[in-house]
Amino acid sequence: MQVLIALGANLFNQGLSPQETLAQALHDIEIEGFSVGKCSRFFQTPAFPVGAGPDYVNAAARLQIADNLTPEQVYAPLAKIEAAHGRERVQRWGGRTLDIDLLAIEGQIAPDNAAFLHWANLDSAAQHQIAPNQMIVPHPRLHERAFVLVPLLDIAPDWQHPVYRQTVRQMHDALPKAERDSVVPLTA
Repeated sequence: MQVLIALGANLFNQGLSPQETLAQALHDIEIEGFSVGKCSRFFQTPAFPVGAGPDYVNAAARLQIADNLTPEQVYAPLAKIEAAHGRERVQRWGGRTLDIDLLAIEGQIAPDNAAFLHWANLDSAAQHQIAPNQMIVPHPRLHERAFVLVPLLDIAPDWQHPVYRQTVRQMHDALPKAERDSVVPLTA
């Protein structure tokens, strides 16, 4: 099965820059037994929300996994990698040594369409205060975030959102140009 993930970091950890941390995390993902089929370029993006810290380095990757894994089974090793890189969940949308988000597993909707829509339709104030206590797949915000869609465009432009029925390219193109332009490829 194909899995789409997003990676981001904006804090140094154990002497590694955010860019070095993302590269190491991709290596760690393979050590956990997932095959990294393709990775986007690395991008510099403004912190979200604005003023939340230094700029991020963001990327997206396409993984190949066993067909019988649940979203929780896919995410557990990713959370383990985050923790190994110093991730502490102290403040919602705070600075991060490493963030790995499970964006999508093929065309799955989990746990169900109603739960997805509940979390996708929360207003921004509620989003800042609460988080789901279960895995929501696809990620309920992927369709509205340039720092996710710009890297995804590199690796899965034709992946179709199972709820909104739009491709990554269509969701990307629907974002304001200023948001898309704020996600800048890093040079080597």
